[in-house]
Amino acid sequence: MTTELHEGPLEAAPTITKAKPTWREQRRARRRRRVWFEEVLAWILVPLIVFGCYWAFELVMNALGTSTSAMIDGVRTIMHAL
Repeated sequence: MTTELHEGPLEAAPTITKAKPTWREQRRARRRRRVWFEEVLAWILVPLIVFGCYWAFELVMNALGTSTSAMIDGVRTIMHAL
């Protein structure tokens, strides 16, 4: 029995090219990107909305000539009277 020795340069292994993703894989990737985008957007927008509501409430209270602390004191007085 004989063995064959190869003395030249080695041949490169055939490269495996990735096939085009299926429509389900594409949909899953789009969904994953959308979820990440929505998560980042929520971390930015929710604090802005909360701060904006607080600012709008303070603005309305100032326009009415009162303050948040005066409103709280009034509610406490009413609750104490009950």
